[in-house]
Amino acid sequence: MGFLLNDEQRQLGDSASEFLNAQSPLSLQRRLRDERAPLGYAPALWQQVVDLGWPAAVFPEEYDGLGVGYMGLGAVFEAMGRTLAALPLLSSVVLCGELLLAAGSEAQRQRWLPGLIDGQQRLALALDETGRHHPERIKTRAQRNAQGNGWVLDGEKSFVIDGIGAAALIVVARIDGGTDIGLFVVEAAQAGVTLQPTLLADSRNHARITFKAVEVADGMQLNATANTAQALDAALDRARICLAAEGLGIAREAFERTNAYLKERVQFDVPIGSFQALQHRMARLYTELEMLHSCVRAALSAIDEKSNDVALLASLAKARASDLCERLTNEAVQLHGGIGVTDEFDLGLIVKRARVLQHSLGD
Repeated sequence: MGFLLNDEQRQLGDSASEFLNAQSPLSLQRRLRDERAPLGYAPALWQQVVDLGWPAAVFPEEYDGLGVGYMGLGAVFEAMGRTLAALPLLSSVVLCGELLLAAGSEAQRQRWLPGLIDGQQRLALALDETGRHHPERIKTRAQRNAQGNGWVLDGEKSFVIDGIGAAALIVVARIDGGTDIGLFVVEAAQAGVTLQPTLLADSRNHARITFKAVEVADGMQLNATANTAQALDAALDRARICLAAEGLGIAREAFERTNAYLKERVQFDVPIGSFQALQHRMARLYTELEMLHSCVRAALSAIDEKSNDVALLASLAKARASDLCERLTNEAVQLHGGIGVTDEFDLGLIVKRARVLQHSLGD
């Protein structure tokens, strides 16, 4: 596997880091939280991101994508983690975009992909139904309507990422209550669809969505060529890898802020970073960071190279990211002392996003 970024991917990552540092600092995320922004992100910032072409990064060129690959997009997610940038890239591009590519018909791709790429419409995946990520525990039902030319959906979904403001939802449902699952594109404004915001610790956009006798035409079911369950698994694995890349960015930011603080904080007339016990703790964390970096790069590379190990590497990367986000941010809070637990200090925002990311799409 090639773990090194090519020139195009490196430029994308560098430009993302430069842009987000300038346009989406942690102060923006604090303001969005304090204002309880309904979308969880700044629409003007999202439009700038669209203009930069980030949503087009992994889409094939025949759909006006850039074809940069996931190594490039992963660098963007790592940059997003560094500044806690809230953007609907994961939900609309990685989850729903991949499902359209893998399971959508050509007509469905032509209908939805251009809007995802140019930012004119967003999609969100309505999957989980319990308090934790259990993609196999689906009770939402899709039954044939009386005319036999469509479906009727009934059920409830929890923690739908970026569900508020999405133009449509890709809903995972059991076919006639059996073991087979189906994917259905449902307009968010359709009769019988009720969306309720869900406030989590990171103040991002999550929703609880209820479907009550929602009519869906046959043409809105994604079932063109692929096995539906396999297509869903593949999209989730890609999203988990992107979350791991974001977690890497979060962990690096927390580590560097803590390392800088240890060099500045003076106790007994010397910087506390000179204490050997603290140096050992930081050295262990640095080693863990480099291990996570390798896991994330291996997983991103596996996607681009169409390796059979994508699922395995996705689990490895996400598990290590979830563990390190918890361990490193706990250490960062402790090493900062009392200031580390105050809301005014930016580390608190980092910890809260890390905790939500830790459990998103599985820990």
